[in-house]
Amino acid sequence: MSATNEALELIRRGAEEILADGDLEALLNERRPLRIKAGFDPTAPDLHLGHTVLINKLRQFQELGHEIMFLIGDFTGMIGDPSGKNMTRKPLTREQVIENAQSYQAQVFKILDPEKTKVMFNSEWMGKMSAADLIQLAARHTVARMLERDDFNKRYNGGQPIAIHEFLYPLVQGYDSVAMKADVELGGTDQKFNLLVGRELQKYYGQKPQVVLTMPILEGLDGVQKMSKSLNNYIGINEPPNEMFGKIMSISDELMWRYFELLSFEPIAKIKAYKQAVKDGGNPRDIKYGLAKELVGRFHGENDADLAMKEFIARFRKGALPDEIPEMTVLVDDGGLAIANILKEAGLTKSTSDSIRMIKQGAVKLDGERVEDGKREMLVGSEHIYQVGKRRIARVTLVG
Repeated sequence: MSATNEALELIRRGAEEILADGDLEALLNERRPLRIKAGFDPTAPDLHLGHTVLINKLRQFQELGHEIMFLIGDFTGMIGDPSGKNMTRKPLTREQVIENAQSYQAQVFKILDPEKTKVMFNSEWMGKMSAADLIQLAARHTVARMLERDDFNKRYNGGQPIAIHEFLYPLVQGYDSVAMKADVELGGTDQKFNLLVGRELQKYYGQKPQVVLTMPILEGLDGVQKMSKSLNNYIGINEPPNEMFGKIMSISDELMWRYFELLSFEPIAKIKAYKQAVKDGGNPRDIKYGLAKELVGRFHGENDADLAMKEFIARFRKGALPDEIPEMTVLVDDGGLAIANILKEAGLTKSTSDSIRMIKQGAVKLDGERVEDGKREMLVGSEHIYQVGKRRIARVTLVG
């Protein structure tokens, strides 16, 4: 396999879409360091594993010898990214942007090599742009094209307000690619429209249009909805090692392969070998140990990862879970179901009130961890081990 084909295989791993794939191959054949751009609006100070999907791809480009341009959108952050929003997003203050940007840098350098990463701020060029310059930039796009964007279209047809400044966001993000002379820009699937605007603006300014590479949105612990703090289905990269390890071990066996693809740096051939081992009768839990250890080690170091694994195994053995656990499905009418109700529907308790009583007594565990809140909702598609006392236990999957 040629060097270009090997590079393409690594770059394509986990990617949702590459526009245009042929252009990327042509760029790689130029045998020069490509200028790889990814922009992040510092809207929140803490990153979770969902955010790292894109950063992992940047690291792969970095390992291939390309120039990583990590753009912090301190200017666009004060506009507020409207992508995927059904209402106008509240802009950040300058102080919030600076504080969050500093936190971002500290976290991303746990993945990227700081010596080989160029951190840039789009206020560097946007702050110098005059009102006349901005009007000229706005003339490069039409309202009709803006309304082709799915979220804008839905808001417009639904009578939801769209502020004029929100139309500026894709233009400013696109102009960033012009200012940075990007060869390739990475973004989530929800950023595709904005990334394509960058291609169009580069053509207008006489540059070769960038290749656009989109990465999928990572599912959270429930395996259904995207990883999000607001949905409480996230794994924060600054969480304590034990918590991070336990959360990774709680994901379903099916979701584990998705995490391997998007979060692990293990070679593809090795992951295929893991899948074959499970097909041949191996315990997926043992494979999951390796994933949890790798991810915890990335953000906390190998020693903490080893300790987290030892403590998890000790807690698991203390729970004395049997090798054979009954499997059940519980039908959910509307999105999710409280743990207290799940216990009743699975036949692990006599009633919801019985569930609440057992939870208050500390007799209920979810994946080996004591349940404190019986009202906590689990979402359709989730799969967990529920235990009441020492003898009542079941692996329950919620189906819609």
